[in-house]
Amino acid sequence: MIGEMGSLRDADFVVRARHSEGAGAHAVQLDRALREELGGSWEAVRRLVRTGKVRVDGDVVLVPTTPVATGTRIEVRMASPRPTESLAVRGSELVHVDAYVVVVRKPAGISTVRHPSESDPSAPLDELVRALLRKGSHSGSVAPLGVVQRLDRETSGLIVFCRNVAARDALRRQFRNHSVHRRYLALVHGRVASRTFASRLVEDRGDGYRGSTTNPRLGREAVTHVRAVETFPEATLLECTLETGRTHQIRIHLSEAGHPLVGDRVYIRAFPKPLIEAPRLMLHAAELGFEHPKDGREMRFNDPMPPDMAEIVERFRRSLRG
Repeated sequence: MIGEMGSLRDADFVVRARHSEGAGAHAVQLDRALREELGGSWEAVRRLVRTGKVRVDGDVVLVPTTPVATGTRIEVRMASPRPTESLAVRGSELVHVDAYVVVVRKPAGISTVRHPSESDPSAPLDELVRALLRKGSHSGSVAPLGVVQRLDRETSGLIVFCRNVAARDALRRQFRNHSVHRRYLALVHGRVASRTFASRLVEDRGDGYRGSTTNPRLGREAVTHVRAVETFPEATLLECTLETGRTHQIRIHLSEAGHPLVGDRVYIRAFPKPLIEAPRLMLHAAELGFEHPKDGREMRFNDPMPPDMAEIVERFRRSLRG
């Protein structure tokens, strides 16, 4: 990685118009714009962004998946210092804030919480949201925040945090009882019919990776309902509804069925066909619903397909139209 970073350079350029139409035509992700201009790997250009070396129209931007429109000026300064406090999540990403819960639109490329084994210096989502709450005029004079669920680093979409013990206990109970509504959009390799996946997942299936077991005494039950939204010659856009919420559940179920998610770099080892190129894992938490911890009223939130996913889907649609 040090070598790849060393091959990158200072730059000052304007995002060019893209010769496409439909979704994603007028904006491109920042990491893609940098890669097209500078070369290098996806991880190398994303690290440039996360370490504060990239400015968009004069402002430091720390989220690699930030959409940038045609005509946007981008500056890369390799000598720029790391930011001392990174607000890589903007106030607009806070979908709902009250004294009990915070619902956040998580960008891809940010971990939910800091993991002890991670060397990435960028702040995780929970720290960024706490900083926003401290700076904003939101409920409470301090910014308590608790984690009750997680999304993978490369997964985008809706996630809920708690703000007090009562909210934590109520939300954990709902997750434990599988009453939290979670609908994901997933783009997978190959053609997949609507169906339900059910298995018992273990942390190590024998090769160092999570997966399913046929031993009824091992693992934890995992149930995923999938519905085909659009089918293309090489891929399928799915809606995935979770009945349980195990780690990597959607990725494992689809991969074991022979249909790994586009952009997955872990559960793809046995896939025999060419992989579809994507800047990250094509998984988006599009819908979240739960009962409010204070009064039990139903809370329901939706987040549309992000530009990076929409761009790939639109490419498949255009290929069908010829």
